[in-house]
Amino acid sequence: MYVERLARVRQRMDQLRIDVLLLSVGADLPWLTGYRAMPLERLTMLVVPSTGEATLVVPRLEAARVVEHPEVFRLRPWDEADDPVALVARLAGAPGTVAVGDRTWARFVVELQDRLGGTRWLAASTVTAALRATKDPAEVAALRRAAASADRVAAHLQAGAIPLIGRTEAEVSADLGRCLLSEGHASVNFAIVAAGANAASPHHDPGARVIQPGEIVLCDFGGTMSDGYCSDITRCVHTGEPPSELRRLYEVLEEAQAAAVDAAVVGTPCEDVDGVARRIITEGGYGDHFIHRTGHGIGLEEHEDPYLVSGNGEPLAPGHAFSIEPGIYLEGRYGARIEDIVVATDAGPDPLNRVSHSLVVVG
Repeated sequence: MYVERLARVRQRMDQLRIDVLLLSVGADLPWLTGYRAMPLERLTMLVVPSTGEATLVVPRLEAARVVEHPEVFRLRPWDEADDPVALVARLAGAPGTVAVGDRTWARFVVELQDRLGGTRWLAASTVTAALRATKDPAEVAALRRAAASADRVAAHLQAGAIPLIGRTEAEVSADLGRCLLSEGHASVNFAIVAAGANAASPHHDPGARVIQPGEIVLCDFGGTMSDGYCSDITRCVHTGEPPSELRRLYEVLEEAQAAAVDAAVVGTPCEDVDGVARRIITEGGYGDHFIHRTGHGIGLEEHEDPYLVSGNGEPLAPGHAFSIEPGIYLEGRYGARIEDIVVATDAGPDPLNRVSHSLVVVG
């Protein structure tokens, strides 16, 4: 797997005339080596020249965490008295163009730019983003497991197994996190719980507000499985019978989300999928209240390529995995969002989340 990925990376480097790829913290490194670096002040960096041996430079105290793949990289631990930036610069040689990891700490980039004068610098995502966006069958299987785990948590929520009324948003958020862990996740990335008027804030931070009878509760949560792949799902419930106006809003939203999923066929530009959801919401009278893109890619990161947004003409390809999550937000009143993870396949869109999309009434 890693050998094949390295070959694809080098092919892309050759196309872009990039001499050296430098990867530090972030998802590119585990995607290419299986090793996820801790975000320390000590430098970890994979040095990938366009030809020849790749070298993984790590602090010696971290070396034991590395599962070695000699066919992919040589391990080069450094000691506390060493200068790891100088070591990386020596391994890089005298490159004309370097692509450096997007998440690399700025201090290391600045120091490397000093050591490698006259070099042209690019973001590593220029090389890796398109490659990582296309998931292989093993990656799709990993995302499917993550989605099934998140579905089970959402089903608990819809069944009323997670008490809402009389509890704070923060308490319910903690419950969702515990459920993610109990259903197989290794860590919780986020658990948004937004009740009533707070549901009009797409990235609301759950706090001390107590959930009341007769209001919408928007829950957007996800985590990372032990294999490194992520989940992300949004479902809304209502604590009692929803008013007719909210029912109508939700019907428009549900139609838009389902139509966007159906539109996510191979060859369709990403912006066109966004346009499908946006058109239905606009025709429903809520166009000014859909204030974000329709979706984002997902994999080893919660947000990665491809992005389903106006201006992105990239066509969907088999193996692209992404969210479909339109939302409608009426400031000061309420909001709603529905989100699934979908994989584009030659046989059509494959939604990984299957739990009910309805505005379920809970006690």
